Amino acid sequence: MNTVTGQAIRVLVIDDEPQIRKFLDISLRAQGYSVLMAEDGRSGLDALATRGADLVILDLGLPDMDGHDVLRALREWSKVPVLVLSVRADEGGKVRALDAGANDYVTKPFGVPELMARVRALLRDAVAPATAAEPPVYDDGRLRIDLARREVALDGQALALTRKEYALLALLLRHADRVVTQPQLLREVWGPTHAEDTHYLRILLAKLRHKLGDDPASPRWIVTEPGVGLRFRPQRS
Repeated sequence: MNTVTGQAIRVLVIDDEPQIRKFLDISLRAQGYSVLMAEDGRSGLDALATRGADLVILDLGLPDMDGHDVLRALREWSKVPVLVLSVRADEGGKVRALDAGANDYVTKPFGVPELMARVRALLRDAVAPATAAEPPVYDDGRLRIDLARREVALDGQALALTRKEYALLALLLRHADRVVTQPQLLREVWGPTHAEDTHYLRILLAKLRHKLGDDPASPRWIVTEPGVGLRFRPQRS
Protein backbone atom coordinates (compact mmCIF):
# COMPACT_ATOMS: atom_id res chain seq x y z
CA MET A 1 0.00 0.00 0.00
CA ASN A 2 1.27 3.46 -0.90
CA THR A 3 1.17 5.57 2.23
CA VAL A 4 1.88 9.06 3.51
CA THR A 5 2.56 9.24 7.25
CA GLY A 6 1.00 5.81 7.69
CA GLN A 7 -2.16 6.58 5.72
CA ALA A 8 -3.00 5.45 2.19
CA ILE A 9 -2.24 8.06 -0.47
CA ARG A 10 -5.58 9.36 -1.71
CA VAL A 11 -6.11 10.14 -5.39
CA LEU A 12 -9.19 12.07 -6.50
CA VAL A 13 -10.31 11.38 -10.08
CA ILE A 14 -12.59 14.00 -11.68
CA ASP A 15 -13.86 12.62 -15.00
CA ASP A 16 -17.31 12.35 -16.54
CA GLU A 17 -16.61 9.15 -18.50
CA PRO A 18 -17.68 6.05 -16.50
CA GLN A 19 -15.27 3.82 -18.42
CA ILE A 20 -12.30 6.06 -17.63
CA ARG A 21 -13.28 6.29 -13.96
CA LYS A 22 -13.55 2.50 -13.72
CA PHE A 23 -10.26 2.00 -15.53
CA LEU A 24 -8.43 4.50 -13.32
CA ASP A 25 -10.03 3.10 -10.16
CA ILE A 26 -8.75 -0.39 -10.97
CA SER A 27 -5.31 0.82 -12.07
CA LEU A 28 -4.72 3.09 -9.08
CA ARG A 29 -5.99 0.60 -6.50
CA ALA A 30 -3.72 -2.05 -8.02
CA GLN A 31 -0.80 0.27 -7.12
CA GLY A 32 -2.02 0.62 -3.54
CA TYR A 33 -3.67 4.03 -3.77
CA SER A 34 -6.96 4.98 -2.15
CA VAL A 35 -9.31 6.42 -4.79
CA LEU A 36 -12.13 8.98 -4.73
CA MET A 37 -14.34 9.50 -7.77
CA ALA A 38 -16.26 12.55 -9.04
CA GLU A 39 -18.15 12.84 -12.31
CA ASP A 40 -18.22 16.63 -12.60
CA GLY A 41 -16.32 19.70 -11.50
CA ARG A 42 -18.53 20.83 -8.63
CA SER A 43 -18.66 17.41 -6.96
CA GLY A 44 -14.91 17.11 -7.46
CA LEU A 45 -14.27 20.41 -5.69
CA ASP A 46 -16.65 19.41 -2.91
CA ALA A 47 -14.88 16.05 -2.49
CA LEU A 48 -11.49 17.75 -2.31
CA ALA A 49 -12.78 20.28 0.24
CA THR A 50 -14.52 17.77 2.50
CA ARG A 51 -12.40 14.62 2.16
CA GLY A 52 -9.04 15.84 0.92
CA ALA A 53 -6.63 14.26 -1.55
CA ASP A 54 -2.89 13.95 -2.11
CA LEU A 55 -3.27 14.11 -5.90
CA VAL A 56 -6.02 15.08 -8.34
CA ILE A 57 -6.43 13.56 -11.80
CA LEU A 58 -8.62 15.97 -13.77
CA ASP A 59 -10.37 15.71 -17.12
CA LEU A 60 -10.84 19.06 -18.86
CA GLY A 61 -14.10 18.19 -20.64
CA LEU A 62 -16.59 18.15 -17.77
CA PRO A 63 -20.38 18.54 -18.08
CA ASP A 64 -20.86 21.39 -15.60
CA MET A 65 -17.58 23.33 -15.59
CA ASP A 66 -14.64 23.77 -17.90
CA GLY A 67 -11.65 21.95 -16.46
CA HIS A 68 -9.61 25.16 -16.50
CA ASP A 69 -12.22 26.77 -14.24
CA VAL A 70 -11.97 23.80 -11.88
CA LEU A 71 -8.20 24.28 -11.80
CA ARG A 72 -8.46 27.99 -11.05
CA ALA A 73 -11.09 27.37 -8.35
CA LEU A 74 -9.08 24.77 -6.46
CA ARG A 75 -5.88 26.79 -6.76
CA GLU A 76 -7.57 29.51 -4.73
CA TRP A 77 -7.27 27.33 -1.63
CA SER A 78 -5.27 24.16 -2.39
CA LYS A 79 -1.73 23.30 -3.46
CA VAL A 80 -2.57 19.66 -4.19
CA PRO A 81 -0.73 18.33 -7.30
CA VAL A 82 -3.02 18.13 -10.35
CA LEU A 83 -2.49 15.81 -13.31
CA VAL A 84 -4.65 16.73 -16.30
CA LEU A 85 -6.04 14.05 -18.60
CA SER A 86 -7.41 15.34 -21.87
CA VAL A 87 -8.06 14.45 -25.49
CA ARG A 88 -6.82 17.96 -26.33
CA ALA A 89 -3.30 17.36 -27.58
CA ASP A 90 -2.51 20.82 -29.00
CA GLU A 91 0.32 22.76 -27.42
CA GLY A 92 -1.90 25.76 -26.71
CA GLY A 93 -4.29 23.61 -24.66
CA LYS A 94 -1.44 22.19 -22.63
CA VAL A 95 0.01 25.61 -21.94
CA ARG A 96 -3.39 26.95 -20.90
CA ALA A 97 -3.89 24.08 -18.43
CA LEU A 98 -0.42 24.49 -16.96
CA ASP A 99 -0.93 28.24 -16.63
CA ALA A 100 -4.25 27.58 -14.85
CA GLY A 101 -2.45 25.52 -12.20
CA ALA A 102 -1.92 21.99 -13.51
CA ASN A 103 1.34 20.26 -12.56
CA ASP A 104 1.40 17.79 -15.46
CA TYR A 105 -0.59 16.92 -18.59
CA VAL A 106 -1.31 13.54 -20.21
CA THR A 107 -3.30 13.14 -23.41
CA LYS A 108 -5.90 10.43 -24.02
CA PRO A 109 -5.48 7.63 -24.90
CA PHE A 110 -2.68 6.95 -22.43
CA GLY A 111 -0.67 3.99 -21.21
CA VAL A 112 -0.94 2.85 -17.60
CA PRO A 113 2.85 2.61 -17.01
CA GLU A 114 3.37 6.22 -18.16
CA LEU A 115 0.43 7.48 -16.11
CA MET A 116 1.60 5.74 -12.95
CA ALA A 117 5.13 7.05 -13.46
CA ARG A 118 3.78 10.59 -13.68
CA VAL A 119 1.63 10.03 -10.59
CA ARG A 120 4.67 8.83 -8.64
CA ALA A 121 6.73 11.79 -9.85
CA LEU A 122 4.11 14.32 -8.75
CA LEU A 123 3.73 12.71 -5.35
CA ARG A 124 7.49 12.52 -4.93
CA ASP A 125 7.96 16.18 -5.84
CA ALA A 126 5.09 17.42 -3.68
CA VAL A 127 6.08 18.99 -0.37
CA ALA A 128 4.28 17.20 2.48
CA PRO A 129 1.57 15.72 0.21
CA ALA A 130 -0.60 14.67 3.15
CA THR A 131 -1.04 18.34 4.04
CA ALA A 132 -1.03 19.73 0.50
CA ALA A 133 -4.67 20.78 0.70
CA GLU A 134 -5.06 23.84 2.87
CA PRO A 135 -8.13 24.08 5.10
CA PRO A 136 -10.80 25.43 2.73
CA VAL A 137 -12.99 26.96 5.46
CA TYR A 138 -12.16 29.74 7.90
CA ASP A 139 -14.70 30.16 10.70
CA ASP A 140 -14.08 32.13 13.88
CA GLY A 141 -17.68 32.21 15.05
CA ARG A 142 -18.42 35.55 13.40
CA LEU A 143 -16.75 35.48 10.00
CA ARG A 144 -16.97 32.38 7.83
CA ILE A 145 -15.10 32.09 4.53
CA ASP A 146 -15.55 28.95 2.43
CA LEU A 147 -12.84 29.09 -0.23
CA ALA A 148 -14.07 25.95 -1.98
CA ARG A 149 -17.58 27.35 -2.48
CA ARG A 150 -16.54 31.02 -2.71
CA GLU A 151 -18.98 31.95 0.07
CA VAL A 152 -18.55 34.53 2.81
CA ALA A 153 -20.91 35.01 5.78
CA LEU A 154 -20.86 37.41 8.71
CA ASP A 155 -22.79 36.53 11.86
CA GLY A 156 -24.63 33.84 9.89
CA GLN A 157 -25.69 36.17 7.08
CA ALA A 158 -24.29 35.76 3.57
CA LEU A 159 -22.23 38.70 2.35
CA ALA A 160 -22.61 39.87 -1.24
CA LEU A 161 -19.03 40.61 -2.22
CA THR A 162 -17.93 41.72 -5.66
CA ARG A 163 -15.48 39.53 -7.55
CA LYS A 164 -12.52 41.75 -6.62
CA GLU A 165 -13.64 42.15 -2.98
CA TYR A 166 -13.75 38.36 -2.68
CA ALA A 167 -10.41 38.00 -4.49
CA LEU A 168 -8.74 40.40 -2.05
CA LEU A 169 -10.22 38.69 1.02
CA ALA A 170 -9.35 35.19 -0.24
CA LEU A 171 -5.80 36.24 -1.09
CA LEU A 172 -5.24 37.68 2.38
CA LEU A 173 -6.74 34.59 4.02
CA ARG A 174 -4.47 32.26 2.05
CA HIS A 175 -1.54 34.21 3.52
CA ALA A 176 -3.05 34.51 7.01
CA ASP A 177 -0.75 36.01 9.65
CA ARG A 178 1.68 37.10 6.93
CA VAL A 179 2.01 40.50 5.35
CA VAL A 180 1.07 40.63 1.67
CA THR A 181 2.76 43.61 0.01
CA GLN A 182 0.83 46.24 -1.90
CA PRO A 183 2.49 45.39 -5.26
CA GLN A 184 1.65 41.70 -4.80
CA LEU A 185 -1.97 42.51 -3.95
CA LEU A 186 -2.30 44.77 -6.97
CA ARG A 187 -0.71 42.25 -9.33
CA GLU A 188 -2.83 39.34 -8.18
CA VAL A 189 -6.17 41.17 -7.96
CA TRP A 190 -5.88 43.56 -10.92
CA GLY A 191 -3.02 42.15 -13.00
CA PRO A 192 0.68 42.90 -13.63
CA THR A 193 0.05 46.27 -15.29
CA HIS A 194 -1.51 47.71 -12.11
CA ALA A 195 1.31 47.12 -9.63
CA GLU A 196 1.60 50.86 -8.95
CA ASP A 197 -2.13 51.71 -8.77
CA THR A 198 -2.35 51.86 -5.00
CA HIS A 199 -5.52 53.97 -5.09
CA TYR A 200 -7.37 50.96 -6.52
CA LEU A 201 -6.38 49.00 -3.43
CA ARG A 202 -7.38 51.77 -1.01
CA ILE A 203 -10.86 52.05 -2.54
CA LEU A 204 -11.43 48.28 -2.65
CA LEU A 205 -10.17 47.80 0.91
CA ALA A 206 -12.51 50.52 2.21
CA LYS A 207 -15.51 48.82 0.56
CA LEU A 208 -14.51 45.38 1.86
CA ARG A 209 -13.98 46.64 5.40
CA HIS A 210 -17.35 48.37 5.31
CA LYS A 211 -19.10 45.13 4.39
CA LEU A 212 -17.20 43.23 7.08
CA GLY A 213 -17.83 45.93 9.68
CA ASP A 214 -14.06 45.98 10.21
CA ASP A 215 -13.11 49.31 11.77
CA PRO A 216 -9.86 50.53 10.10
CA ALA A 217 -8.89 52.33 13.31
CA SER A 218 -9.19 49.12 15.30
CA PRO A 219 -9.34 46.27 12.78
CA ARG A 220 -10.51 42.82 13.75
CA TRP A 221 -9.43 40.93 10.63
CA ILE A 222 -7.61 43.08 8.05
CA VAL A 223 -4.59 44.88 9.47
CA THR A 224 -2.72 47.57 7.55
CA GLU A 225 1.05 47.47 7.83
CA PRO A 226 1.88 51.10 6.97
CA GLY A 227 3.97 51.48 3.84
CA VAL A 228 4.15 47.71 3.32
CA GLY A 229 0.82 45.99 2.77
CA LEU A 230 -2.01 44.12 4.46
CA ARG A 231 -2.29 41.16 6.81
CA PHE A 232 -5.26 38.95 7.62
CA ARG A 233 -5.36 38.33 11.39
CA PRO A 234 -7.28 35.13 12.22
CA GLN A 235 -9.45 35.29 15.32
CA ARG A 236 -9.51 32.31 17.64
CA SER A 237 -13.10 31.23 18.25
